[in-house]
Amino acid sequence: MGDMSNSDFYAKNQRNEGNHAAAFGCSLMELRALMELRGTEAVVKLQEDYGGVEGLCKRLKTSPTEGLSGAQADLDKRKELFGQNLIPPKKPKTFLQLVWEALQDVTLIILELAALISLGLSFYHPPGGSNGESCGAAAGGVEDEGESDAGWIEGAAILLSVVCVVLVTAFNDWSKEKQFRGLQSRIEQEQKFQVVRGSQVIQLPVADIVVGDIAQVKYGDLLPADGVLIQGNDVKIDESSLTGESDHVKKAADKDPMLLSGTHVMEGSGRMVVTAVGVNSQTGIIFTLLGAGPEEEEKKEKKVKKQDGAAAMEMQPLKSAEGGEADEKEKKKVSAPKKEKSVLQGKLTKLAVQIGKAGLLMSAITVIILVLFFAIDNFVIQKRPWLPECTPIYIQYFVKFFIIGVTVLVVAVPEGLPLAVTISLAYSVKKMMKDNNLVRHLDACETMGNATAICSDKTGTLTTNRMTAVQCYVGDVHYKEIPDPGAVPPKTLDLLANAISINSAYTTKILPPDKEGGLPKQVGNKTECGLLGLVLDLKRDYQQIRNQLPEEKLYKVYTFNSVRKSMSTVTKLADGSFRMYSKGASEIILKKCSFILNEVGEPRVFRPRDKDEMVKKVIEPMACDGLRTICVGYRDFSGNPEPNWDDENNILSELTAICVVGIEDPVRPEVPDAIRKCQRAGITVRMVTGDNINTARAIAIKCGIIHPGEDFLCIDGKEFNRRIRNEKGEVEQERIDKVWPKLRVLARSSPTDKHTLVKGIIDSTLVDQRQVVAVTGDGTNDGPALKKADVGFAMGIAGTDVAKEASDIILTDDNFSSIVKAVMWGRNVYDSISKFLQFQLTVNVVAVIVAFTGACITQDSPLKAVQMLWVNLIMDTFASLALATEPPTESLLKRKPYGRNKPLISSTMTKNILGHGVYQLVIIFTLLFVGEQIFDIDSGRNAPLHSPPSEHYTIIFNTFVMMQLFNEINARKIHGERNVFDGIFRNPIFCSIVFGTFAMQVIIVQFGGKPFSCQPLDVTKWLWCIFLGLGELVWGQVISTIPNTRLRFLRRAGQLTQKDELPEEDVNEDNEEIDHAERELRRGQILWFRGLSRIQTQIDVVNTFKSGTSFQGAGALRRQSSTTSQTQDVTNVSSPSHVSLSNALSSPTSTTAATAPPPTGQC
Repeated sequence: MGDMSNSDFYAKNQRNEGNHAAAFGCSLMELRALMELRGTEAVVKLQEDYGGVEGLCKRLKTSPTEGLSGAQADLDKRKELFGQNLIPPKKPKTFLQLVWEALQDVTLIILELAALISLGLSFYHPPGGSNGESCGAAAGGVEDEGESDAGWIEGAAILLSVVCVVLVTAFNDWSKEKQFRGLQSRIEQEQKFQVVRGSQVIQLPVADIVVGDIAQVKYGDLLPADGVLIQGNDVKIDESSLTGESDHVKKAADKDPMLLSGTHVMEGSGRMVVTAVGVNSQTGIIFTLLGAGPEEEEKKEKKVKKQDGAAAMEMQPLKSAEGGEADEKEKKKVSAPKKEKSVLQGKLTKLAVQIGKAGLLMSAITVIILVLFFAIDNFVIQKRPWLPECTPIYIQYFVKFFIIGVTVLVVAVPEGLPLAVTISLAYSVKKMMKDNNLVRHLDACETMGNATAICSDKTGTLTTNRMTAVQCYVGDVHYKEIPDPGAVPPKTLDLLANAISINSAYTTKILPPDKEGGLPKQVGNKTECGLLGLVLDLKRDYQQIRNQLPEEKLYKVYTFNSVRKSMSTVTKLADGSFRMYSKGASEIILKKCSFILNEVGEPRVFRPRDKDEMVKKVIEPMACDGLRTICVGYRDFSGNPEPNWDDENNILSELTAICVVGIEDPVRPEVPDAIRKCQRAGITVRMVTGDNINTARAIAIKCGIIHPGEDFLCIDGKEFNRRIRNEKGEVEQERIDKVWPKLRVLARSSPTDKHTLVKGIIDSTLVDQRQVVAVTGDGTNDGPALKKADVGFAMGIAGTDVAKEASDIILTDDNFSSIVKAVMWGRNVYDSISKFLQFQLTVNVVAVIVAFTGACITQDSPLKAVQMLWVNLIMDTFASLALATEPPTESLLKRKPYGRNKPLISSTMTKNILGHGVYQLVIIFTLLFVGEQIFDIDSGRNAPLHSPPSEHYTIIFNTFVMMQLFNEINARKIHGERNVFDGIFRNPIFCSIVFGTFAMQVIIVQFGGKPFSCQPLDVTKWLWCIFLGLGELVWGQVISTIPNTRLRFLRRAGQLTQKDELPEEDVNEDNEEIDHAERELRRGQILWFRGLSRIQTQIDVVNTFKSGTSFQGAGALRRQSSTTSQTQDVTNVSSPSHVSLSNALSSPTSTTAATAPPPTGQC
């Protein structure tokens, strides 16, 4: 099938080419063939067939400088001929497929079987009417009142409720998938790219790029299409996502001009002409080959998953929360280096297994007791023979017992739990979008609630990222504000204007403001914008200088990267000599300066002594004001002989300093308050920045990250590495443990330092709770740290594509205060699920005990199978909706994070579950055994097989439901608060569900009749039922007064112990990871009731949980190909920084170095 569709595709294109060959000078196939070449081969082919890149542009009817005209007719024609820049998504699962998946649930299959057997037997009438007597008690009442006709109702009702469950599950999965796809397409629309059209640089959505567009590529871009480099400065590409080679490939118009979609620009900048888009690009071709038919699709998925466990995990956000019904074999295949389970998923899976095993045990015991009781009563005590003609009647009884047993199991297993998790997460994700958090991986939102540390960038996150030059040192004078142009020597002024205008990305511009009286709009690199602003303040026009020397005439560009921390541009002067302009961090450039311009603009010698004085008198005071200091310099070279431009160390030396500029980036006004909230919520905020230590410290004080007089560490990258590495240069965990608890500011840090710090905090065993670390980042170099962190936040505005790709949540407004909102939502998810658990487990405990004891004492469960299903499925589904949509409140930020080892069910919740359980059991057993006397009605106990519903049992059922209804209100508070009605009207969903459930219950009792085993009740009995239900609220107040200290037991349900966590390093490709649930089954431990503490039941109950649909989002294809590159990034970065404890133990000297007292921060 795959070949067919592909050949059709080509045939169609061939026909198109025939029509349009005249329109463009090259066909789709020729361009595809061209893009498969590399290196010199490609250069030769371009020269021979097309006459170089210019010739290619001519044939594609585009201008290398002005781009396409942008006329709609032209664009449509290009799309028709060369295709659109889209890779068609994989088809979503249909509703019927989801229904089929929901039907695979083991509990439901058991119920269906039981119902079918029950149905079959109800239609079987034994021959002859005389045998009624001989079958004894068993037959009693079978023919009474002609009720046997209604025998089929119970089976049919069970089947009907199964259909309801399946439809609800399937619909939920379907809407979940739809939401996820919406999220994916939203992420895709966010990705824009800079293209030149009609001489204007514009931002276009990636899907609108066509063949012939001139695209501007720069550091940090994820290339959206294939192209040929027209002009480039020092361009280096990471092609690992296509080739698997992790070394960066140098690209140049004359050596290797081929740029491929899905690869990352790691350095430099340039322009390319787009030659292939969508399915015709190199990445697209691979996907077309892989994704031809559904069978291949699945194989491909597995392939991609194998390549990149992390990406695969991301695409199935809820698998393990919903019981992980994925095929075990497949699970083992995927278990490459995936992120460990989120805290909540781990705890839920463990709890699910515990409950499942308890439920299975109870249902087995129920069936055994019922069967034995029946057999002993009939065949031993009454000594009846087993007559063949009585067999069907006996079997009917056994089926009834079996149904009761299954019902106990159904009630024991919290069906609504996966639903609650899903609803809660989906609801939060939707609402978080409004709070500027675009969640890419669902579980990140819940992990964020457990965060204990945030490592934040400074620029743009804590500050406004609007750079303005406010001080400068020029011509031997330190100006505290920008001087008048007349005060600066004209020679110096010319040099300064040229150095800034030419030695910056030509894409960086300052545009007039959008609104009247607004601030000018800064486009491109913000630091460069600050410097260009200085040129404008000095009454010079940078655009004029750039027009005289266009970008293609620049001789050589050393672009900025995290190693150089500077940028230099070489220009050729009219006399054949060269001039190089440089700018960068002041301490780095000043080290390379041998001269400085004096007050008349002439160079004078700049000695080391002068440098020290400059640092003390100019740079440190600027940094202490929180300014970022940039030094601008230049150097002249003779044209004969031409210098060796590749010898960077010699080229970048003996510079002449022109000036030092102090650039201010003010703190965002809302940040100090947000940081205070974090600190109150028990989250430590650390600043990790590339800036100078004094600047970083000044900003940290303004933000409130550090408070003068506290014991904290502010160190730079050099000092950090000196403290954490041993003599051999290896990172040691115990050395990191001495640094990180007090570390608040890490300045002048490299990307590796950030990754090492995050890894060190996560792997630390210093505190009993494992730290959960969130990291913010915007640069390409932040990718590894974002991937390593528990939650990675990328900046939506300033972030590069690589950073967004590696992140879990994108901050659409780049604002730190949005992170605080994410923490609030994360904690809210955790609390919503705890609320639901408290409600659900109370229902389960009571229903299981009632069904169990009722069945054992009266051979019939007081709550019938259909009633149980109504309570369990419908009420739980609605309760999960009601409790999972509670909005978060500020009070969530007033407590410390729960941490990984805190049990899911706290002691307060245990107290509530047991307390309410006791109340409900007392009421129900009272009604069961003396109810008929209290209400003066017929007893419903010991009723024959097909007898009509009794008022007695209807009252029990109704009271049970009323108690659940009022207990739902109690469940809104889980920390022992007294006012359970607090904020109830802020949640209209909750109110409508409570009233809706009540209305349904009235209909069921009054008109449910035989299928629901209900007899209509009069008003008095209804009022009694409601009164007993209301007692729940009063009893809730009584329970709140009991101190928790009395309840030391049952505190460990759903707790994750240290042993349960596999460190990521342990999970190799060949070492299959064991899922929490599997390990639980092996340990066979149970913490349900105290009495059932150890039962060795080796049955996999996890499958009784609903499976989570595996999402393959619309853009997953493109995304997965590019995420592989980051996985490699991570391995590259982490390899030098592996933790070596053995060396630390063996070398006694290594520990002494780190014991020096830490300096406290001061400025």
